[in-house]
Order: sequence, then structure tokens, then C-alpha cells
Amino acid sequence: MKEQIKQLEKQSRKLEPSKKKRNHFFEKAKDYSQSFLDDLPDLPAYQEDENMGDGVYDLPFEDSPKKLDAILDLLKSEVDRPGLNPASGKHAGYIPGGGVYPSAIADYLAAVTNRYAGVFFSSPGAVRIENMCIRWMCDLIGYPDSGSGNLTSGGSIANLIGLVVARDESGITASDFERAVIYTTRQVHHCVIKAIKFAGLREATVRTIPMDDHYCMKSDELNKQIIADKNDGLIPLTIFASAGTTDIGAVDPLNEIAEIAEQHDLWFHVDAAYGGFFLLTEHGQEVMRGIENSDSVTIDPHKGLFLPYGSGALLVKDGQKLYDSQHMTANYLQDTLKATEEASPADLSPELSKHFRGLRMWLPLQLFGIEPFRAALDEKLMLSRYFYQEVQNIDGIEVGPEPELSVMFFRYLPEEGDPNEFNKKLADAIHEDGRVFLSSTHINGTVYLRLAVLNFRTHLDDIELILNVLKEKIELLQ
Repeated sequence: MKEQIKQLEKQSRKLEPSKKKRNHFFEKAKDYSQSFLDDLPDLPAYQEDENMGDGVYDLPFEDSPKKLDAILDLLKSEVDRPGLNPASGKHAGYIPGGGVYPSAIADYLAAVTNRYAGVFFSSPGAVRIENMCIRWMCDLIGYPDSGSGNLTSGGSIANLIGLVVARDESGITASDFERAVIYTTRQVHHCVIKAIKFAGLREATVRTIPMDDHYCMKSDELNKQIIADKNDGLIPLTIFASAGTTDIGAVDPLNEIAEIAEQHDLWFHVDAAYGGFFLLTEHGQEVMRGIENSDSVTIDPHKGLFLPYGSGALLVKDGQKLYDSQHMTANYLQDTLKATEEASPADLSPELSKHFRGLRMWLPLQLFGIEPFRAALDEKLMLSRYFYQEVQNIDGIEVGPEPELSVMFFRYLPEEGDPNEFNKKLADAIHEDGRVFLSSTHINGTVYLRLAVLNFRTHLDDIELILNVLKEKIELLQ
């Protein structure tokens, strides 16, 4: 048996490359990433490809190893070339991604050291870093010292956890679910509707409260609906407001909604996944006044803080309620109870195994300081307003409301023909060109193009290029 074990060990030790091989791998990966970043300004924001990356199947998993050069060549041609390029400053569709460079270094360090950041006992320093990030965001929102939270993979999971906490805090049981009512608007992110299903509240009623001309929730209509539901014997459960909707960047009247939630003793959750970090700016603090009176908030560092994808957060004003909803233990975890000086992330979310996410946020904030992030957010606010002004100089363009944050929508009205069909073709023409990327949406049956400015690499030259491409494609399609 010993000989057999030794033979297996000889093979398994291939998983631990020598220092020379590690340096070789690292240098190749570094050269690849540096070339990508050096070439990025000239790369398309979107590239159509008929094969859609199916070349990845040319390298099947096999017993024999492959050369790193061949693997990186495939990565370049089949992964980093076709489709949307979220790293590009010319990507102004959806809610753009970021990817500040120190976060990549942080992820590398977190992966190499493989610290388990789920439980304080296992890695107290890592947990302190994550909790430090949570505390900073709670301060940004305006939550008291009792605030707590969890770093998630994104806004979808954060909204789900927030809804589950609201459900558990309400004290309702499964027999009450069909009488429960959740209040939001038609502009709510679709992940909230998914969260309602995942939280077991599929039978609950979702009230879509009317909106004003700027697509913000009408607080007086919200109040009327809650009163009517109470009179009908229903159970108002929670209010989901938005601080920056995905479609148009609208911010609901948070102060007024907070007063209504307090009056009726409802859990008040704010989805600020997109808009939350604009609180670093004076404008953001003004338009999101009242967010500090919420019970919980979703905020995504991979949006407004420009981190790589997979960086979300749920913040809860009363951290004990989050703990009571999510905490669970097991016999094999009894040793971890020795150290409870800091809240453990595993006690504040459904996750037990998790990546050390906090390092990718902590390192850039330490290296750069907060000021460059604030400046970048102010720049994006101004760029979106600049575009809003300039795009109206194109004959035939119809715009929506002036952007509250950094998202706006618009369309072209052709002299003849169906405007919806024209704007679909306009979006397709921009995508086929690929130099810039805008997304499209439809609101009340009308097709619009969207501009979403939230990439730290997006600057004035990029906005000018978007305007020029837009003019060019309109002329081409007429």
C-alpha cells in the first residue's frame, strides 16, 4: 500500500509546480493581461462573431497537459474577443463593469493564500477586512453602529437576503404568505421578482405602485394602497424602493417612503445596487436623502466602486436582525465558537464557503484613497448630462427625463416608418459597428436606446465618439 501511495503522490505533486514553473506561469499571465490593457483603448466595445466562442471546445479536458501559450491563445480568440467588452471605456450599455487593476492583484493574493473568510476563528484578519468594508459602506449610507451586512456575489443575492430578513422579522408564517403584500414599481430590477420566488413568497401579492413623469414611485399612492390592503385583511410586508433603476436611473422619494414605512411598521428596503456609491458625491447625497432611514440596502461595489464582477453587498441597519435570520451552526463547527469578537460572514448570509471578496475592495481603497473614486463618480454624472444636452442637437432625437444619476434613455423619430423598428435597427447597427456599445430597452411598448455611464475608463473622448457613431448610423439608416 505504501508503494501505491508513493506512486500516487508522485502524480499528485504535479499540482504543486516548482518556483521556476510558477514564475513562468505568472510571467505569461502578466504579459497577457498587460497586452490586453495596453490594447484596450483600440479594442472594440462589442464584437459580433458567428462562432460565438465555440473554439473553447477545441481544447477538451484530457489526461495529458497542454501548453500555457496554447491556452492563452484560445482565451484571447474565443473569450476576450467576441461579445461585449466590459473593460472598455466605450461600453455604455446595461450598467457597465469596471475592474480597477489593484482588485486583480487582490484576487490573485486571495486565491494564492486561500484564506477562508467565512468564519472569524478561521481567519480573523480576513474577516476584519470584510467587516471594515461593510462598516465603511454602512457609514456611507448613514446607518448607526448597530448596522451590519455581508459581501455578496452581486445585487441579486443581496436583494434576496434582504427580503428573507424582512420576511423573518415580520413574524409571518407560511400560512400567511398568500396574504402578504410587497410594494414596488414596474421599474424594479427583475432580480427582486426572482427573489420573491426564491424566498418562498411566490403566493404573495406584488403591488406595482404608480410612478410620476420621472418614473419614480408616487408616495401618496403607496400610502393609499397600504391602507386599502390593511382594510382588506392583507398583510403589508415590505417596500422595495430603488435608488437608481437599471432602465433609467430613477431614484424613488426615499424620505417620503421611509415615513410611510415607519407609519405602517413595514420593512423598507432600498435597491441601490447601481446608484448607492453616488453617495460619495454631493449630488448623490441630495437625491438619495432618506436612504439612511431604510431598514436595509443593496449596494454593488462592482458598479459604483468599479470593482470586478462578483462584488455586491447587503447592509442592514439592525445587524442583529440579519444575524437572527441567517445564523445557523453545526456540530463540526463547535471549535469556531472560541472566537466571536467579530461577526462572521457565514452567520450573516446563506454562504458558508466563500471567496475572500473583501480584499478586492479593501486594497484599491487603501492604494488609491477615496478621492479618485469620488472624482470618477462626479465625472460620470457630468458626462451623462453632457450627452443629454448634446444628443438633442441631433435632428429627430427625442429624450426622456434629464438623468438623475448617469443613465438616460432616448430614441430617434424617423420621418416615416415605425419608430420602434428604426430604433431596433439603430441599436443593431451600433452593435455591428462595435466601436461603442449602447443597449436598448422598451418602456410602455416604446423602444429606446440607453446610455449608462459608469465605467471608470469612460471619459469625454468616449462620449464624443458615441455621439459621432450615433449620428453616423442614423444617417446610414435613413
